[in-house]
Amino acid sequence: MSGQPDPSWTPPAYGPSGQPYLPGPAAGYPAPRSFPPVPQPPMGVPQPPPAPAAPIPGGYAAPPAAFPPMPASPSDPASPPAPSAIPGGAGGTQPWARDDSLATVPTPSTLPASQRSLDAVRAEVAKAVVGQDAAVSGLLIGLLCDGHVLLEGVPGVAKTLLVRSLAASLDLQMKRVQFTPDLMPGDVTGSLVYDAQAARFDFRPGPVFTNLLLADEINRTPPKTQASLLEAMEEHQVSADGITHALPQPFMVIATQNPVEYEGTYPLPEAQLDRFLLKLELPLPSRDDEVQVIARHAHGFDPRELDAAGLRAVANADDLATARSQAGGVRIDGPVVGYIVDVCRATRQAPSVSLGVSPRGATALMRTSRAWAWMNGRDFVTPDDVKALAIPTLNHRIQIRTEAQMDGTTPASIIANVLATVPVPR
Repeated sequence: MSGQPDPSWTPPAYGPSGQPYLPGPAAGYPAPRSFPPVPQPPMGVPQPPPAPAAPIPGGYAAPPAAFPPMPASPSDPASPPAPSAIPGGAGGTQPWARDDSLATVPTPSTLPASQRSLDAVRAEVAKAVVGQDAAVSGLLIGLLCDGHVLLEGVPGVAKTLLVRSLAASLDLQMKRVQFTPDLMPGDVTGSLVYDAQAARFDFRPGPVFTNLLLADEINRTPPKTQASLLEAMEEHQVSADGITHALPQPFMVIATQNPVEYEGTYPLPEAQLDRFLLKLELPLPSRDDEVQVIARHAHGFDPRELDAAGLRAVANADDLATARSQAGGVRIDGPVVGYIVDVCRATRQAPSVSLGVSPRGATALMRTSRAWAWMNGRDFVTPDDVKALAIPTLNHRIQIRTEAQMDGTTPASIIANVLATVPVPR
């Protein structure tokens, strides 16, 4: 034994009962059906063209084509809806597609009002941010699931502008905190201030008392200050001097970190990473998108003046609360729940992994899959929804062994291998 992980290893597949998948009824699944041989036509005899394939349940075909596009503008009800970008960062591709000829395509007039309002939010954010549709989808999923999002990208890819544009489109309050080595916990959560006239200490709320908190470069502050956000993220409250102060609703922490400069940083502990619902990687824009960015600035676009760019509030907290309620009612059947559990359990069996996905991660994958299905106009979750959100939901919850990291193994590659190996329920 060399002590090195076997690159040809594939994680074992486990069924809902915890036993390995076996062929046929031994595993509790029906045996594969056998079909009679297809008669072959005589050679030289012309044959009619084959009939089109019949649709399968759910309006999907194999291979599927493309999801209906999302409305180009909220003021143009006749525009076809545009595709929802899959969150997850660079290189993410949609693993399935909707066949428009086999399913009823939702139109802006038939979509629920809350879903139309979120489509309008996408259009508003696009007025200021170019080429980050996947990140916009991820932030909306975070809001629908009442979770928090970790953004990772090099400087200058519009992370701050993205959060400011989202807050303006949803008419939510947003505050930004630059995390530095000398930042104290009270600078984030608030502190007690002595009132000389009243001869008492009064609590002065910190910037965490807002709807969207942008924790910029969160890995540059010591663990003591990082930990000050744990209660706010998990309980949506702040405790000071034995008194609990509730945070406004909705509340979401959007933290950023730079993936290229690690000198003088404090990596987030696993306990805090696990509390982020999604980790989104913001890639550098394509050439066409970058040309569009430069052209906008050449024509007077100022990222500090969003009103001048035409951004307006097209939704509010009430619309978001309605959307959360509807997304929480999306149906998820037992086989899909078992598939989520199998995927998460398989990450714990990989020899390259020192820490796999916890049950909290499995619950998070269920929630994000529900929100993704709702955003695409469906009231049920499919295994393809799970595949689409697996990497952004589980990527930051997996710890790789040092020797495997030296071989180039990444959490994303582990998850991709798991998704290619674990059987998909039918």
